[in-house]
Amino acid sequence: MNKNLLLASSSTIYGGSYLEYLLLELEVLFKDTDTILFIPYARPDGITHDGYTNIVQKAFKKINKKIIGLHTYENPIKAIQEASGIFTGGGNTFVLVNALYKNNIMAPLRAGLLQGIPYLGTSAGSNICGLTIQTTNDMPIIYPPSFKTLGMIPFNINPHYLDPTKDSKHMGETRETRIKEYHQYNTPAVVGLREGSWLRIIDQKIVLKGTHSARIFKQDTSPYELKTNSEILL
Repeated sequence: MNKNLLLASSSTIYGGSYLEYLLLELEVLFKDTDTILFIPYARPDGITHDGYTNIVQKAFKKINKKIIGLHTYENPIKAIQEASGIFTGGGNTFVLVNALYKNNIMAPLRAGLLQGIPYLGTSAGSNICGLTIQTTNDMPIIYPPSFKTLGMIPFNINPHYLDPTKDSKHMGETRETRIKEYHQYNTPAVVGLREGSWLRIIDQKIVLKGTHSARIFKQDTSPYELKTNSEILL
């Protein structure tokens, strides 16, 4: 398996423009291709596929890469199979996964990534590289055929992971509480990925990159912090 993936918590960090903080990394990730296939199915805020693709095109133009939306192809399976680089953007994870199954491209996408096609995921696009989407923060506004996803990493991700705010008067559940609830019924580990952080996967090696540590959750184990630039072994 020749995996070559970058899985980011978010496409944007506070004060920055779309994908700005990742552009140098993306030049390396997509160094061998000039054209990237964009999967716009997650549709943040209900934006159209064309509108979402336009946002991505503007960002990648800064590093001289061409973006083509998957929705423009009559045969999405063939488009996936022939892609030399792929990006799946954020939005609603349930909407994204439902569309991947509806268009019968979950399996071809997995096959392509296992063959080494360079892949960028942000938020929902990163979520789908875990074992399931059961640790997404998104509302289940649509019911996909399965929660099972690509399994490019042997754990799940919680993108946009938030720590409890000191002195907050909010009485609702924290992210840590939700993940502990998940582990009452499920065994896979969960990586809480903070904004400005990403996972870099090359072959079987998974390294945490970016400005923050990650919060690691395992069933029947106290959560702990993993420093940036550390290899994740779960």
